[in-house]
Amino acid sequence: MTHIKFYSLQENSRGDYLQLACRLVERIRADHLRILIYCPDLEIAHSFDRLLWTFSQNSFLPHGLVNAVNSQWTPVLISSDGQPETEQQVLLNLSLEIPVFFERFERVCELIDHAPQRIAAGRERFRQYRERGFPLEHHSIRL
Repeated sequence: MTHIKFYSLQENSRGDYLQLACRLVERIRADHLRILIYCPDLEIAHSFDRLLWTFSQNSFLPHGLVNAVNSQWTPVLISSDGQPETEQQVLLNLSLEIPVFFERFERVCELIDHAPQRIAAGRERFRQYRERGFPLEHHSIRL
């Protein structure tokens, strides 16, 4: 069964969900796991791609947009539609809604920052996962 992990920024944290996502990608990659980042908004996907290049001067996160990189050799993929279907380890959801394909992943990471729209959408996703019986965890993060 897919494990759902919610990550929310602590109240006194600076930054937003994209900076939180970079930090999570770095931590998840330290465990040598593959990550599919679901981002249906192409403008945000391109911004996030650029942010991953500059996020940390002390590490390299091999990543790229699906169809712009070789997905077999790239362990961090940014996808607007959930492709490629072969990815199954970690899904990092940058959407406000639950992706229809989430159950193929071992772990789903949901991100909440201080934006009212993201808070409300995150609460709704939490409720939906809970109602469907998925194991849930919550982690409060300070950036």
